[in-house]
Amino acid sequence: MPTRPVAMKIAASLPAWTIAAPIAAWLLLAGKAFGLQEALGGTYVLLLAAGLFAGVLAAVFHAEVVAHKIGEPYGTLVLAVAVTSIEVALIVSLMIAGGAATTGLARDTVFAAVMLILNGMVGICLLAGARRHGEQTFTQTGVSASLATLSAIAVLTMVLPNYTTTTPGPVYSNSQLVFIAVVSFVLYGTFVLVQTVRHRDYFLPDAGVEDQEAHAAPPPTRTVWWSGALLLACLGSVVLLAKSLSPPLEAAVAALGAPKALVGIIIAAVVLLPEGIAAWQAARANRLQTSLNLALGSALASIGLTIPAVAIVSLVNGWTLSLGIDVKSTVLLLLSIVVATLSLGNGRTTIMQGTVHLVIFAVYIFITVVP
Repeated sequence: MPTRPVAMKIAASLPAWTIAAPIAAWLLLAGKAFGLQEALGGTYVLLLAAGLFAGVLAAVFHAEVVAHKIGEPYGTLVLAVAVTSIEVALIVSLMIAGGAATTGLARDTVFAAVMLILNGMVGICLLAGARRHGEQTFTQTGVSASLATLSAIAVLTMVLPNYTTTTPGPVYSNSQLVFIAVVSFVLYGTFVLVQTVRHRDYFLPDAGVEDQEAHAAPPPTRTVWWSGALLLACLGSVVLLAKSLSPPLEAAVAALGAPKALVGIIIAAVVLLPEGIAAWQAARANRLQTSLNLALGSALASIGLTIPAVAIVSLVNGWTLSLGIDVKSTVLLLLSIVVATLSLGNGRTTIMQGTVHLVIFAVYIFITVVP
């Protein structure tokens, strides 16, 4: 019977908790479906939160296993695309279930994700890496390509709709929406082609930076396949648990008198937590290139995959998709893009750049709470 020896080998090569975490998370989701949350109340909410964070930590571990096997920049791309694809599927399902009232959901989610990544995630990574290693370096050509693509897609999808005249309001006409969706997908697809095939060296760590993990023996192929499957299970459970915790979180935010927009930011932060932890660990290990690949790649995937998907759903159902952000958000978005371009413009970073990004992130959170 070959099944048992194989299972024993997998269990021996992967820590038991990394296998148990996604199983427990999905069991908690099943229990919620059967009404255990209503029966146990706050106790079950705490169990859901514990399952969520266990799933996040397990996802980071399995992402590291897969990334070490397939190398850069494919490893960071796997995690970014995997978590974003699951998030996009959830957004689309919520839009289909909620109808025309949820046409602003994609805009709010994408904007929150971009601000969290471009300021919060990047700022924490730059500051953490600089505190431990002083000045850090990265390959500027790859980061410049990421920022150029991100700037173009972000402005075209979230700023330009406010200034078109065919349809009034922060929306595109049907023909404009189709065109922007195609453009967004083309830009993201071209970026992935450049990152993985045409100019892969642009996204590799600087040759002068010592990467101890590169010298470690890669894990066995069978283990990598299991880690890949467990990674998807972890990410799926993280997204669904985050959404399951949304109602009690909304109640807590309302009790504090904070705006409802804060709930979306917290949910987006939780969903992005696996990538955030992986990027933070890479920065602390003096692998800033990997850290930036994760952060900027996640932002690009969030826009490049979400906008075409929700555009198709809106067009098929005849909904008006709200994409344009307000003036306050536009100022913060453009400031974030300009600062990121300047702070990552010379291939070297210190605590100064990290501090600037985190200050902008703090302003974003404060202005959300106190508009």
